[in-house]
Amino acid sequence: MMSTERVYDLEERLIEFASKIVDTVESLPNSKAGNYIAGQLIRCGLAPALLYGEVQSAESRNDFIHKMKIAIKELKETRVCLKLIARKEMIKPTPPLNLVMKENEELIAILSKSVNTARENNK
Repeated sequence: MMSTERVYDLEERLIEFASKIVDTVESLPNSKAGNYIAGQLIRCGLAPALLYGEVQSAESRNDFIHKMKIAIKELKETRVCLKLIARKEMIKPTPPLNLVMKENEELIAILSKSVNTARENNK
């Protein structure tokens, strides 16, 4: 009998997040501020998914930790971009933006926990 339980796949979740970041960038106004934030957000918002590909080929536990920490930094930069977009109400309506912001926070928590676990296992 086949299980209907969903397999947790962090790579897929990061790719879906990156996809939502692309949608967010495409929704930004064509203004000086909108274009500047779009450029920043496309880089930092897509980076965690791309870095996760590198994480899967880490050469050591320390390399794994290092790459995951970079992905967390990118997610934190993404957080600031999203907060600025929300504060300036650059995208209306804001509910889709709120969902992206929530997912961003969850991904920071997941990756941070993974780094902490790797550190503990490294001792």
